[in-house]
Amino acid sequence: MPVVHFLLVYDRARGKLVTQRPFNDARKAVDAYERAELEHRHDRNIEIVLVGADSLKSIMLTHGNYFDAVPSASPYLQGV
Repeated sequence: MPVVHFLLVYDRARGKLVTQRPFNDARKAVDAYERAELEHRHDRNIEIVLVGADSLKSIMLTHGNYFDAVPSASPYLQGV
């Protein structure tokens, strides 16, 4: 199964994911990540991550803290 890269930009102050962009091309994903880092370099409330997985569903399980009302991958991880 091919890997899809997801650029996530999370605003900690608002508690909200403000960008969620999928990329099939790893180079384009890294370029977008670098541009986002430069754009928000002075804003400590913005968290930028680039993650890869087989689907958005997998990312929502492993990085659920960026998404609204997403259950943890495991009940043992709840509250961690």
